[in-house]
Amino acid sequence: MAIRIDGVTKQFGAFRALDDVSLVVPQGSLLALLGPSGSGKTTLLRIIAGLETADGGHVYYDDQDVTQRSARDRNVGFVFQHYALFRHMNVFENVAFGLRVRKVPKAEIHRRVEELIGLVRLSGMERRLPSQLSGGQRQRVALARALAIRPQVLLLDEPFGALDAKVRQELRQWLRRLHDEIGMTSVFVTHDQEEAFEVADEVVVMNKGRIEQHGTPRQVFDQPANPFVMDFLGHVNVFSGRVQNGKAHWGGVEVEYPDYPHGESREAAVYVRPHELDIERFEGDGALKIEVKRVNPTGSIAKIYGVSVDFGSPVHVELPAERYSELELREGEVVYVAPRRVRVFLPEYSI
Repeated sequence: MAIRIDGVTKQFGAFRALDDVSLVVPQGSLLALLGPSGSGKTTLLRIIAGLETADGGHVYYDDQDVTQRSARDRNVGFVFQHYALFRHMNVFENVAFGLRVRKVPKAEIHRRVEELIGLVRLSGMERRLPSQLSGGQRQRVALARALAIRPQVLLLDEPFGALDAKVRQELRQWLRRLHDEIGMTSVFVTHDQEEAFEVADEVVVMNKGRIEQHGTPRQVFDQPANPFVMDFLGHVNVFSGRVQNGKAHWGGVEVEYPDYPHGESREAAVYVRPHELDIERFEGDGALKIEVKRVNPTGSIAKIYGVSVDFGSPVHVELPAERYSELELREGEVVYVAPRRVRVFLPEYSI
């Protein structure tokens, strides 16, 4: 089942949580709503579920307008960040709860619950209480309970936010495999870009109640639509520059910028990700001179923090461990930084 959002708005007092949002979630896809706190992603998810009412616009499941339907009538599975399990019920009864409410025959309940417990890899734990489970196991129970009613769509609100980093990593890989098995249209909310890019087929970046960009993880990362998306998706160096005659200039570096062929010089912002910079000991064309202030070798990546000698602006570089070992960088020395890729933004243009 596909989901279509058409011009949805939502106001909480003076705060505009959603501002004319339109979106299509393709059938069978796993889509991530990504953005900072207050961007509107959870409000949008709750409107899709029927847990919030939109002030304007429509929600469609396939071609059916479900805008005025309750959450129960929409038949959605919803997984919360903090599990929301019944503490006095064991694993089996938690998963069976929705089926019992719908008065499903006992034999069908038993068959369906056992099938789901196997699907989420918790066989043998049916009689355990939530307090006897790890955080990751509890979230799997919550997911099995959401799937028990055979929902049309599966919605997840920061499903791994309450878990530690290692468990989060394991569970998101498991969720991707599970989605591939069941093929259900799913939408999940996260503020973690790594999580979104690892799990989702499509990513929607939200900010201040609007959609900034919608695309595949690779499209969003490699071709950010604007400075907000570029800055939100991890650490980035930002330099002040100018564009003129099809070129961008910043800190003595010149790069091609064919989107602005005009002779009139204009201000521009140049964005470079730390891993898209390299360090050389000798000055070359298009290099920026920096003084190394701090070096932090961490596993496979070495993080170098420096300052531009000519402009005083901070510069962050990430090098593979092998390259760092070759250079043998020391704090206080002067080296040259060369970009492998930059992105230039003007009010009306971007590359």
